[in-house]
Amino acid sequence: MGPTCALGLGRSGRRVEQCVDCSGLCRCVAVKLWSEGKMSLNQSVYPKESEEKNSTVVDPKQSEEPFQNLCLASQEVLRKAQQSGRSKCLQCGGSRMFYCYTCYVPVENVPIEQIPLVKLPLKIDIIKHPNETDGKSTAIHAKLLAPEFVNIYTYPCIPEYEDHQVALVFPGPESVSIQDISFHLQKRIQSKVRGKNDDPDKQSFKRKKTEEQEDCDLKESRGTTLKKIIFIDSTWNQTNKIFTDERLQGLLQVELKTRKTCFWRHQKGKPDTFLSTIEAIYYFLVGYHTDVLKEKYEGQYDNLLFFYSFMYQLIKNAKCSGERHGKLRKFSPNKDSRNNGINSLLKSTASLGILH
Repeated sequence: MGPTCALGLGRSGRRVEQCVDCSGLCRCVAVKLWSEGKMSLNQSVYPKESEEKNSTVVDPKQSEEPFQNLCLASQEVLRKAQQSGRSKCLQCGGSRMFYCYTCYVPVENVPIEQIPLVKLPLKIDIIKHPNETDGKSTAIHAKLLAPEFVNIYTYPCIPEYEDHQVALVFPGPESVSIQDISFHLQKRIQSKVRGKNDDPDKQSFKRKKTEEQEDCDLKESRGTTLKKIIFIDSTWNQTNKIFTDERLQGLLQVELKTRKTCFWRHQKGKPDTFLSTIEAIYYFLVGYHTDVLKEKYEGQYDNLLFFYSFMYQLIKNAKCSGERHGKLRKFSPNKDSRNNGINSLLKSTASLGILH
């Protein structure tokens, strides 16, 4: 038997070739493409949208891969880190895989300059439940990939939210769709403007706004966008305490479309429409870009799934490989650095979000 590919793409007992991805001897999809002249040595595993029409489908299951058409940066740095195993955080000295979930920075064997930076159209606050394990939270992915736009708070230490251009992503009877965000923001601004004009405490000698001035204020409110969006990072059973906090009351609530999660560890008794936090952030931003900003989406936020898509593929391949051999392979953290990497992934995967 030839050794396993670093990506877990399979073994072969009959014919082995050098894998262009991991330099090991295996018979994986990358080798097949390379040997047929359909793949260059540095080609990404995930073709960009512009390359989709010209790509060759090798396996019918490839079309079912949820991340295959994303515009992702090269994940070679993650492949190398996965092969070498856990590394040290340069800030706290902790041993981690890929990144430190305490300091929100990549570890020593993942150069920060090789991690993509994502520019977002608004600020994001993530409120994490205190019982949520740091190492299982995908919220950290957003902080790593968009550090200037994302803040993570551990409940109950959260800010006061008074701005009418702040919304909370949470399902419920009062929630609105992404498409209706601008409309409801306008209503809130109009209510605020009229409330000021109708204030009974105003002294009579103060000049009241004319109808022309009020119309001007209302026109300025059209096309209003959010300044900040809030996500709760918690299992469903733990959300009530955060959601009912008085500091979050009165905020516009937004509900996402129903989508199936790609997360590999489901909450017990919950449907597969409960997204991980990073999935919820990604789907919100894509919808916000097209439905609120009215701009064409061309993969601007795809790299928010940079870590998530890589972990998904690693764990999926590891499970498939184990199933082909009759049972899931047991990974020993002390014997093999590659197995150590996958074992770490299985232990430090993302917590499920609360959204559907």
